[in-house]
Amino acid sequence: MTALGATVGKGCTRFAVRAPRADMVWLCLFAGEHEVRHPMERSGPDWVLTLPEEMAGGRYGYRAAGEWAPPKGLWFDPAKLLVDPYAVELDRRFVQDGTLAEFGSDTANIVPRAIVPAPAEPLMSGPPHFAPGGLIYELNVRGFTRLHPDVPEHMRGTVAALAHPSVIAHLRKLHVSAVELMPVVAWIDERHLPPLGLVNAWGYNPVAMMALDPGLCPGGIAELRETGAALHAEGIGVLLDLVFNHSGESDVAGGVISLRGLDNGAYAHAPDGSLINDTGCGNMLDFANPAVRRLALDAMRHFVTRCGVDGFRFDLAPVLARGPGFDPAAPIFAEIAADPVLSTRVMIAEPWDIGPGGYQLGNFPASWLEWNDRFRDDVRRFWKAEEGIGKLATRLAGSSDVFGPVTPDEACRSINFLAAHDGFTLADTVSYENRHNWANGEQNRDGHGDNFSWNNGVEGSSDDPQVLAARHADIKAMLGTLFVSTGTIMLTAGDEFGRTQHGNNNAYCQDNAIGWIDWERRDCELEDHVAELAAFRAANRTEFARQAEDLRWVTSNGEDMTVADWESPFAETLCWQLGGGALKVSVRREAREVLLGQEVTPAR
Repeated sequence: MTALGATVGKGCTRFAVRAPRADMVWLCLFAGEHEVRHPMERSGPDWVLTLPEEMAGGRYGYRAAGEWAPPKGLWFDPAKLLVDPYAVELDRRFVQDGTLAEFGSDTANIVPRAIVPAPAEPLMSGPPHFAPGGLIYELNVRGFTRLHPDVPEHMRGTVAALAHPSVIAHLRKLHVSAVELMPVVAWIDERHLPPLGLVNAWGYNPVAMMALDPGLCPGGIAELRETGAALHAEGIGVLLDLVFNHSGESDVAGGVISLRGLDNGAYAHAPDGSLINDTGCGNMLDFANPAVRRLALDAMRHFVTRCGVDGFRFDLAPVLARGPGFDPAAPIFAEIAADPVLSTRVMIAEPWDIGPGGYQLGNFPASWLEWNDRFRDDVRRFWKAEEGIGKLATRLAGSSDVFGPVTPDEACRSINFLAAHDGFTLADTVSYENRHNWANGEQNRDGHGDNFSWNNGVEGSSDDPQVLAARHADIKAMLGTLFVSTGTIMLTAGDEFGRTQHGNNNAYCQDNAIGWIDWERRDCELEDHVAELAAFRAANRTEFARQAEDLRWVTSNGEDMTVADWESPFAETLCWQLGGGALKVSVRREAREVLLGQEVTPAR
């Protein structure tokens, strides 16, 4: 099997790219803006070329010739400079431009060049710096430190900023087990954003699946590796949010930038030749295609062996198992499990997409963790007084109705969360009944319409002390519920101190004050409260990682719960003990509080 990408050897550099239906492929080398083209040789589905020079640091791309017949899935246009799908570093960011989709329009002046990587020894990979039951901290790299007062201006908004002592001190204060970085690979803005004066601020529109974005990670592989090492030294793991479900080449009106111009068969097509769109982004990668699975696996191995990451969260993860329908025994799962590098890493599924049979919560491999949106919705509904204690108990005990019972030596697979990057922030959940996404330029039609949110009497900002007190109590109560739940928990950066997006529940295009975390105005009292919750959970992590055998549900009087207690429509309090009674928790909706370690009177 051909090793794809650019590889420097002793006295030579080898280039290989997959383009099975091309008539000709050229390697394009750049010195500044000067381009030199070298014809490549076919080797089965691949094209290869070895040059007698060690070219580490050199810039390159490809051009491919063949038939131009988009209805037939053929998009060969020699005018298009194409990014190597196996590129690991780029010399500039992607820019959206109409010429990317115009046949015959040359794009060498706007498309990034890949950088030939220098040879490097793989990192020694021990066990992941993460254990189930801990706290995952989801963050947007740019938005997290763009306004951080302690981080030097030149570092703000980059991966390197995450290693700053003040940032690490904050993570340690919260007893973070692992940071989950929203996409850090190179992406392109969606076509509708530039005319609106907006950009993609989240990165869920990648073009090169393993090339770090030069804006977020200007130091390339070394920057991610060194930042990861600094976090590891503090006991904090690094997880990458990967988008393997679609690419930024988009639908048939999108650009020819990489895969489309080399191997359009990487995208899933219906029998009539149309692109399958189970992602809502216009195109979907075809994981029934072994070459696509190979690209995904090679990308993950790269991030582990070259960058030292501990695991991955997969956006719209059912796509990984589609062919075209979802298959819980899809090849990708067995290939990951059999891989000596990947089998030990943390794997997290966002277990839904928008295609047929797209909601697959609980159906991923037993070794995977899964985002549990039922926890989010049922906890919100409980505190909104729309759900009773029975459903809350199920969620707090590990959602066995979803994941099934677990043995004492198995960790619960649920990742419990109250808010994530998409949807309302935690503070906005108790401050807005409706989304306010007007700044996105889509007439407030985008984003979730049903958030199980409430505003405590005033929509949006308020200076009413009673409204503010009610919101503060609601936030604390929900956070308390999260931190005593069975499974692994996730907190989105800034929710620990009341960040707001002013009612925008789809801030993917807000690279500005809406999407940036405001460190100067954070609620320090709430932050300290969360730190106390985090310390409590960290001290008892193993108890929360799995459903305790000795879990005992009791009334507020300390008596065992009866069927009548569970079914009472007036029940407002839920109490339980675990760890042989060492841990005691009481959830009191009428008082808007969660009490930890309180004594519960034994049943007589």
